[in-house]
Amino acid sequence: MRTAWADGPEFITQCPIRPDGSYTYRFTVDSQEGTLWWHAHSSWLRATVYGALIIRPKAGSSYPFPNPKREALITLGEWWNANPIDVVDEATRTGGAPNISDAFTINGQPGDLYNCSSSDTVILPVSAGETNLYRVINAAMNTELFVSIAGHPMTVVATDASYTKPFTTSVIMLGPGQTTDVLVTMNQPAGRYYIAARAYASAQGVAFDNTTTTAIVEYKSAGCSSKGGPGRPAMPSLPAFNDTGAATAFSKEIRSPSAVELPGPVEEDLFFTVGLGLLDCQPGKTCAGPNGARFAASMNNVSFVLPSRLSILQAHKSGVPGVFTEDFPAVPPVQFDYTANNISQALQKPVQGTKVLKLKYGTVVQIVLQGTNIVTGENHPIHLHGYDFYILAEGFGNFDPKTDNAKLNMVDPPLRNTVALAVNGWAVIRFKADNPGVWLMHCHLDVHITWGLAMALLVEDGVGELQSLQSPPVDLPAC
Repeated sequence: MRTAWADGPEFITQCPIRPDGSYTYRFTVDSQEGTLWWHAHSSWLRATVYGALIIRPKAGSSYPFPNPKREALITLGEWWNANPIDVVDEATRTGGAPNISDAFTINGQPGDLYNCSSSDTVILPVSAGETNLYRVINAAMNTELFVSIAGHPMTVVATDASYTKPFTTSVIMLGPGQTTDVLVTMNQPAGRYYIAARAYASAQGVAFDNTTTTAIVEYKSAGCSSKGGPGRPAMPSLPAFNDTGAATAFSKEIRSPSAVELPGPVEEDLFFTVGLGLLDCQPGKTCAGPNGARFAASMNNVSFVLPSRLSILQAHKSGVPGVFTEDFPAVPPVQFDYTANNISQALQKPVQGTKVLKLKYGTVVQIVLQGTNIVTGENHPIHLHGYDFYILAEGFGNFDPKTDNAKLNMVDPPLRNTVALAVNGWAVIRFKADNPGVWLMHCHLDVHITWGLAMALLVEDGVGELQSLQSPPVDLPAC
């Protein structure tokens, strides 16, 4: 709160930290507990620059569930047998899609199902009868992931550092940027059991990494060595790669623990289309995207372009003109059948720009996020910096206020910072704009933000010091 300088995305709230430079992120943890994470926000550096940020209950407080016997991290990553920066740079040069990853990882290791990696497979020791808390983070670059533990149901108790109404499931699905905390009781015969994760790939005809990463839950009484015992561990049953039904069923189960006091009434009612697009190739050249074009992505037909000489927040705070404009559209500039199978090519080309949408401090904002089927429909994990928001409803097809407003959950909607926008579907989110600064909203599939699937909210200062952005720190990286 009030420290947008510590948010991190390059050219949004700061210029990048220079080679051999440093910058200290200073912020106050207030009214939050649970599992979050930190990561680089410059090009594709976050492919390997990330880690967990765990906020435990205050001294004298406890979890809203029985204390687990032990806690462990399950951090999901994505690995290329190449420099990830080279991968994205090549895609930018050709205009095509980047090469898919070579592996997924759990806590930095691919696991038993890849060549030459079984000796380093992550092992989580357990004892029979105990209940453990596993904090699952999807730090993968471009892939939503199904996760399951063989023989062991999981009870979901939190997502994105907000507690949930507990429910039990055999599989969870996380988009990049999302976290899920689960309780698991070790009540199976002593042995070794795989934790496995593989892709949820919702886009039709698009290449994806179809490998499976594993770690091992090992009962201490199983009598197996950590390097392997008699037989391979039990493997869980994971949904099919394109099982949208499984992803949707999991998402619909997530609720706040009890009735919430929603911000209201709504003062800014926004409608953002989300999806892919195409841009013309350079004159005289043929690019690697469909029909010789370049891949692009947009929100409300605006493909976001990062500034290059100053961050948006610095330009806003210092009154420097020419870095951004304040004309991001509050509704789509053209209305059409967003999820139709044959969308006109005239609607495929977005406008490039560095546009923000300005909000007055304290405004209650409701946004309909509408997926589109331009180029292809896909599940998009949409993340908003600086805020948690309530997810009031999710659905498929085109959002229709005449019928879909009646589906809004006004009692116990989940509070999250990333919503998995269903393939060719919609979601409705609500929050109060009480954190001044410039806040990026983007798809957490990093190939999509590379193509421009992002926008920024500029929340103005309110009245007095406690409603105003703090001054920039002295060590803010120079541009």
